[in-house]
Amino acid sequence: MTAIVWLLVIVGLGAFAPKVEAELSGAGWQADGSESVAVREFAQEHFGGNASSAIQVVVHSNDGPVTSGAGKDILAEATAILNEDSRIAEVVQPQPGATLSQDGKTAVLLAGAGADPNDMVRAADDLKGPLQDLSTDGVQVNPTGASLLWSDFNEANLNAMMKSEMFSWPVTLAILVLAFGALVAAGLPLILTLAGLVASAGSLVLINQVVPVSIWAMNFAMMFALALGIDYALFIVVRFRAARMGHHESPRQAIAETMDTAGKAVLLSGATVLISLSAVMLVPSPSFRSMAGGIMLSVVFVLAATLTLLPLVLHKLDQRINKLALPWVHTGEHRSPKFEAWGERLWKRPIAFGLAALVILLALAAPIMGLKTAMPSIKVLPEDASARVGYDLVQQSFGEGAPGALQVVADSADAQSTYDALVADPGIAAAMPAMPAPDGTDSVLIQAVPTVDPSDPELGQTVDRLRGDLPESAIVGGAAVENLDLKSQLDDSTPLVIGVILALGFLLLLVALRAPLIALLGTLASLLSTAAAFGVARLVFQDGYGSDLLGFEHQGFLDAWAPVFFFAMIFAIAMDYTVFLLASAKEHYEHSGDPKDAMVGSIAHSGRVIFAAGAVMVAVFFTFALSGPLPPKEMGVVLGVAVLLDAFLVRLVLLPVMLRLTGRAAWWVPTWLTKVLPDIRFSHS
Repeated sequence: MTAIVWLLVIVGLGAFAPKVEAELSGAGWQADGSESVAVREFAQEHFGGNASSAIQVVVHSNDGPVTSGAGKDILAEATAILNEDSRIAEVVQPQPGATLSQDGKTAVLLAGAGADPNDMVRAADDLKGPLQDLSTDGVQVNPTGASLLWSDFNEANLNAMMKSEMFSWPVTLAILVLAFGALVAAGLPLILTLAGLVASAGSLVLINQVVPVSIWAMNFAMMFALALGIDYALFIVVRFRAARMGHHESPRQAIAETMDTAGKAVLLSGATVLISLSAVMLVPSPSFRSMAGGIMLSVVFVLAATLTLLPLVLHKLDQRINKLALPWVHTGEHRSPKFEAWGERLWKRPIAFGLAALVILLALAAPIMGLKTAMPSIKVLPEDASARVGYDLVQQSFGEGAPGALQVVADSADAQSTYDALVADPGIAAAMPAMPAPDGTDSVLIQAVPTVDPSDPELGQTVDRLRGDLPESAIVGGAAVENLDLKSQLDDSTPLVIGVILALGFLLLLVALRAPLIALLGTLASLLSTAAAFGVARLVFQDGYGSDLLGFEHQGFLDAWAPVFFFAMIFAIAMDYTVFLLASAKEHYEHSGDPKDAMVGSIAHSGRVIFAAGAVMVAVFFTFALSGPLPPKEMGVVLGVAVLLDAFLVRLVLLPVMLRLTGRAAWWVPTWLTKVLPDIRFSHS
């Protein structure tokens, strides 16, 4: 029955999976309820779509004025293409002094937004090819603007993700073959993860019919579910082989023991991951919520497959799981002699090893003190991307701040005072005359060009100053301001999200382990690897160390969404290993009541799994750091470094040392607390 249900789920949802790239949206990077979003929505409704999501078609002539000769014909053809698309509202021709450069060689066609931001990104997908095809030897056409930026970025990101997946799967399989010693056993985690990914991809397409889902949700889900699904399957398969081949139990008994021990640990780990990611939902931004939701959905499917489908497959395969085995592998080996020897070494010299690990982690974490964050700049795009080429042309022809023009909406009565305040501000290079609403609404729209590039931190100071100086009815927006408002929202949300993640992670460990001290230490230890990963991120992405090797142009800051989102992901992964180690330690302590057996036994039994799982995750994440635009590189480096440090320094050195130094106190629980907490045991009698 289980197999039939899973077959129906995979086939049913898998039918929608191929549509995921075309169906999911590319926008949603906004701060809901902010001034800038209000300006965009007002401009779209009352000013012919002249909003931040409008498409700007930059036409540049190398030979004379662009409004005559071949340039004039191309402007007419571009206008016709834009007018044929129902998602485009009003097409505004180049205006002297505003969208026509002083030398007459560069003109901008403004294609108003006649649809929501997600559909405008799709419109950009469809229109950029035909528009660029209008280019000739003397005239080049490059659409740009926020919608094009997301279109180009999503395209580059998708290509990079697919390339990275192609690299990561064979590397992952090779590591798993070495870990399992058998090709069939190594292939199981990959097949299981693939089933979960297909189901989650189809689900996202269906959910998108009700609530817009960012394409990033699928991108992150692919990477995260692959790494996590392999972890879970690895833990289950290793335990099954030990019970079946090592203890010589029947297939049914082996499955029962596996699910009663490793199955509980996997369920707890999955719950920890889901809780960590759910905290991201506290950020009131559609893109963040859909990304977190997409990853959570993929984890649910992978977790469900691990706990239901994998036991069935193991029972059916039984001894055939060791087909195509390497000759030197002991198929029933669960307690690793090498990791047992490592545990004994840690038990004898805990201070030396613990201090060494702590010093390394603190040294790597030190640079975090100077970490700067900002929203991604145009540098995240490849140099030949249409949006970047058009951006550069606008900047060269109209001024440094022209690509990030501010939009100010005000009551008609405040039009002159708003205009005067704008031109008087030192951060504004020029302001256009107030434009009354075409539909008769008692409001005006004023476009203002800042003196600095849209990614310059000084722009934030200008916007803050204007919001204090402009009349009360005036609200400030524009694509660059939407980024600033989102950054402010992220900065405000980050402490809350981190606090919730830590609190919920501790409570879950406390409930599962019934041991307050080690639950607290396990939670706090996760902060060390996280801090160290962000310290490395500062050196790489802010200071530019290794940028040539990784092939990117550093921005001088880390993208603003990284701290809150990556913290949730890193903490989820870190707690994954914590659960594996401490669940095994508690299982040994329940059997013997001996702290040494708990510490050494947990390393002997789970060390190889943590080592192999960590190696797989590092391989998966680092392949994403080697290709594509900047944000996936940030994700790959930050998560890869975090896993590397957490698996090999925190979980295999620091946390066992904590168990050694705390002894029986690690497992002490007040009497009153035992009456409150459920009695969860990890040992199988």
